[in-house]
Amino acid sequence: MDRFDPRGKVNRALLVGVSEYEFTRPKHRDGVPGQLPAVAHNLAVLVRALERGGVLQPLEITVARSPRLADFRHSLRAAADSAEGLLLLYFAGHGAVPSAGDELWLQMRDAEIVRGETAGFEGAARFTNVLRILANSHAERIVVVLDCCNAGNAARVWEAVERPDVRRRVSVLMSVQANNRIDAGDADTPTPFTARLVELLTSGIEDQEGGEQGDEVHYLALAEALRAYMSTHHRTERGEPWEPQSRTENPPVDVVLGIRAGAGRPVGSRAAAVGAGAASRPTSGRRRPRAFVERARAAAARLRPGVVGPRALRPSAPTSNRPPGHAPGGPSLRRLAVVLLVLAAALGLVGYFVVDNAASDRSACGPPVELRLLTDPDLESTVRKAADTYLTSSANTMGGGCRRSGITVYGAGSAAVVAGLRDQSDPWQRPVSDDTDPQRDIGPQPDIWIPATLATAARARPSGVARTYVTLESDASPFAYSPMVLSLPQGIAEDSVRERTGDSLAGLRAKLARRDKAASTRRPDPEYTDSALLATVGLYGPAKADVGGAEKSVAQTGPPAPTAGDLLCTLPDNADTDRSTAALVPEFLMVSGVGCDRTTRTPRMAEYPDDVPGLTPTFVRVRWAGGDSDEAARDDAVRRFHDWLTSTGLPVFGQDGFRAPSGARAFLAAHDSATGLIADPGRPAGAAGAEAMDTALNQYRNAKGPGRVLFLLDSSGSMAGLWQGPGGAPGILKQSLGGLGTQDEYGVWSVASPGRSPYAELLPFGPHKRRDAERALDRAAVKDAEADPYGALKAALDTMAQKGKDDDRPELIVFLTDDEDDNHLTAKGHLDELLTSARTKDVPVVMAALDSGGCAKGRPDQRISDASGGRCLDTKGDLVAGLRDEVARTGTGDE
Repeated sequence: MDRFDPRGKVNRALLVGVSEYEFTRPKHRDGVPGQLPAVAHNLAVLVRALERGGVLQPLEITVARSPRLADFRHSLRAAADSAEGLLLLYFAGHGAVPSAGDELWLQMRDAEIVRGETAGFEGAARFTNVLRILANSHAERIVVVLDCCNAGNAARVWEAVERPDVRRRVSVLMSVQANNRIDAGDADTPTPFTARLVELLTSGIEDQEGGEQGDEVHYLALAEALRAYMSTHHRTERGEPWEPQSRTENPPVDVVLGIRAGAGRPVGSRAAAVGAGAASRPTSGRRRPRAFVERARAAAARLRPGVVGPRALRPSAPTSNRPPGHAPGGPSLRRLAVVLLVLAAALGLVGYFVVDNAASDRSACGPPVELRLLTDPDLESTVRKAADTYLTSSANTMGGGCRRSGITVYGAGSAAVVAGLRDQSDPWQRPVSDDTDPQRDIGPQPDIWIPATLATAARARPSGVARTYVTLESDASPFAYSPMVLSLPQGIAEDSVRERTGDSLAGLRAKLARRDKAASTRRPDPEYTDSALLATVGLYGPAKADVGGAEKSVAQTGPPAPTAGDLLCTLPDNADTDRSTAALVPEFLMVSGVGCDRTTRTPRMAEYPDDVPGLTPTFVRVRWAGGDSDEAARDDAVRRFHDWLTSTGLPVFGQDGFRAPSGARAFLAAHDSATGLIADPGRPAGAAGAEAMDTALNQYRNAKGPGRVLFLLDSSGSMAGLWQGPGGAPGILKQSLGGLGTQDEYGVWSVASPGRSPYAELLPFGPHKRRDAERALDRAAVKDAEADPYGALKAALDTMAQKGKDDDRPELIVFLTDDEDDNHLTAKGHLDELLTSARTKDVPVVMAALDSGGCAKGRPDQRISDASGGRCLDTKGDLVAGLRDEVARTGTGDE
């Protein structure tokens, strides 16, 4: 049998334990059955077992204590993105299944049970979606461990996965068979399944052949040992034998998950160093009592009571600003243990080996305070580098090597963040609708926000008219600077430094047009990043400028790139585009390489418009109402990071191409002139104004007037399992309506073919009130018929082309489908005919496939989207958010 040994690789473990729930019965009718205090103990003992197992190092383990659903998703994606060897996901909490169906839902802190719906679970992670996120990881092997009621239902989800590579890499260990509830244990001990799991990881598993304990703990043996023990010693709530389940590929590849306590460690591991150090000295040797006492005092300081958080380099985001419960045993018992250790040392009763182990074992460290840092998507890579550098620096390290804080960095669209902080602080704390849910659309409530401009911090400040639950404390000045530049291929750029500076954006573009009549200019999405909005401020120019003409001058096929980095990376996809297209981007990205140097065919040079404001990253402290129970510790952690970032940490920004925020605005680090930059480009543009940015954003949204959107909803019989609840097909379309206003025109077709027509009108085309459109979608029903996507799309393209023949209003076709009836598209001649129509009608088509492979290269969905200049979305990414963005880009959103 093949065996996978992850030791020495980049491994990650995400341990999720939901012990505390916001909504429990009987107080809340839609709540979960109750709290699970035993789960808090699970995390404590499992962390220690994994750290001592030698496979996962302490910095590779992230602990998420009672996360909300949005926090869980962020943590899961972060772990999946960073793992290269082993990726371990552990979940303990309530697990639920719908009244009809086999899907397993992992219920997070904000879980509620919606009565009367097949998929009625809010605040819960659908296991199908968990597998989809895991499938995108580059990890060689993925192990999922579920300790919850109905855990065995995950087996059916795993078996239904269509991608064989996912089943090959992913192994699932489930605490109990399908459709069975289990005992959660008492409040003072771990749950029965996890207690046995930890015991086996620590003590090893008896060798089935030799009858001896094996040094290595393997997945297959662990699964079998758990099944044998639990089925013999425990019963489910139905009174059946409690039988853990497992699923792995056939033939199986075993995975090394740990080394039993006392066994040899691999050379170079932390545990090996401790053991070797102890063995090299006489076992009776002792340190001087005073030295030992001071070591014990250091341990006591590390075990002080306070906020608990993850034991990880990049921790998961906390569920709120309130600290979760203390670790098992409580601070009093821990302090007592330390006092007894000090007394024993003073009396000479403790040997040297015990001291060395206590000092070396990182599990003695108290969990660091968790900070959540939200930033502009263009800055995310650099900010993450800075946070990672800080976490391992002396500024964030206490005596004994313990970390003071952990930091989670995440980016989100600038316009959404401004709206979230200014107008939506209440639903950010407690989402109340599918339409407005900042936790879903942006992420967890931040402690720190680093917008790309000082003006954006002012734009987000609550007006004071409505009640707010957030306070923004912005630095008076930025800590770095990067001008906006026109990034040109060398072949069409000016050679003279004088010609590349001292002119407006319009002037530089006019010179470019004279040099190369085929040259064009592109700009990223102004809704998504501050840099793109600043570029738009410069593009529109004076207040009475021709906004429509300005937009037409940067028009392109398909949607704009979301970030400046994406724009620079996509230009080389076409050699002609790369040689003749200028890009409005922040200067620093021409240094940092944006992760795609290897694909860049054409070296570029920067020209510096003197009327486009530059980026001014600014530190903003974010405070939330009701989040003051650990205020002192959190304030201290934020202050330390702020002081480091704005002084010692600036070289990280310098290495990525940023300049000083004032004075001569020199580069913060030396850069080779081969990057195409100018060390002193002259007088910079004036600072961005909040009003100018808001005005430009509104002008951009309304540049072409109201939009038109035609929704095609696959209503064929195969959609029955994808229909109910907010995550069903009608619910997904309802969530996208927020981007449409009363001036926009839209309609919905039900796509199924019980008769002659490939569609039926569900909502007539025209302007609508939001509630009327939602009622029409509520009436939508699955039909006992196939869908004809060829006929429906062909009719939709003809209809929209006719509506837009006399104007230039933005238009969009959306087709939401499960791709079950693609045979109608691939029938002889159909796809070629449809692609020709898509190219000539000039109406973008968004193909939204409720299938993880819908947008695979060469698939019909991808080809149709490409031909029309639209976008393909599938469940490999965030389909719902992507669809909302595309619809919002077409509509005005003015209610």
